[in-house]
Amino acid sequence: MKFESNIYRGIILKRYKRFLADIKLSEDTPLHKKGEVIVAHTANTGSMKTCWDENWNVLISYHDNPKRKLKYSLELTHNGDTWIGVNTSLPNKLAMEAIESGVIKELQGYETIKGEEKIGKSRIDIYLYNGKKSEPIKECYVEVKNVTLLGENKRALFPDSVSERGQKHLEELREIKKNGIRACMLYIVQREDVDSFSPASEIDPRYSELLKLAHGEGVEVLVYQCKLNELGIEVLHPIELVL
Repeated sequence: MKFESNIYRGIILKRYKRFLADIKLSEDTPLHKKGEVIVAHTANTGSMKTCWDENWNVLISYHDNPKRKLKYSLELTHNGDTWIGVNTSLPNKLAMEAIESGVIKELQGYETIKGEEKIGKSRIDIYLYNGKKSEPIKECYVEVKNVTLLGENKRALFPDSVSERGQKHLEELREIKKNGIRACMLYIVQREDVDSFSPASEIDPRYSELLKLAHGEGVEVLVYQCKLNELGIEVLHPIELVL
């Protein structure tokens, strides 16, 4: 996935009110000069623990949209070892591109891929199916999560704060599987300094318990790592799942 908007370098000074970050520009942009401090929108509801610290280098996107109050969005941060993808609006797109391109081999063999499919009172991120929707021959529901938390021993963790929403999604996948339909939990890891993944049991023990239950009941758990740079983000390969 290439960045669709112009990308600029900066230095993060602080993150606050969850969705805002003060960025000191490292280069000129269409609206501001190098050295100026701008406010960037941060599309991330999590804690962003291990994803930023004062004076880290960052990449921001510029959006010349009159309807936008904030013209900049925080896309990537850099801890000195790797870029980290903190924009949580991107993982679904990354996942769909990786499925369509054949990178995620476990999710091949479907004629149609669709985003945001309603099931009951909820919506699942990705719906794969063959045949007519009313009479599917083969189908799979996929929930996607963005992973950025770094734990010990180069292990990626999820979630980075207690996630009742995430717990709800696992319950939904369990129910889908119980009804005889293929269900998959897909974690997109947006950092390159890790080589395995586990649920963050110390942060959200209930989520960890539900993931293990879902896995034991046949919900597939896939973990794929991304390559990130100034040009874009690409889902690259699977990494080890440790439950």
